[in-house]
Amino acid sequence: MAQILMISLVIVVYLVIAYCLFNEWLVFFLADKDMDSEMRLFSTVILVTATILWPIVVPFAYLELLKFHKRHKEIIDLLINVTKGSSHDN
Repeated sequence: MAQILMISLVIVVYLVIAYCLFNEWLVFFLADKDMDSEMRLFSTVILVTATILWPIVVPFAYLELLKFHKRHKEIIDLLINVTKGSSHDN
């Protein structure tokens, strides 16, 4: 009984996170008005695939984000400081 409950819980968590990620990623795809129909079809396939495989996709995307941040740390810090300075001016 406990095993069935645990499996059910894992499935529900997987599906809830997949739903949330799908919604967020769909907003990004729909915001791009420059895509033609072929690119939109390709993006839809990627969106569905990435949503199904989110336990693999999300960690790799996070690693890419960390690499980007390390590469551009000075610029990001400068932008953060500029943003903080302008918010104190208000």
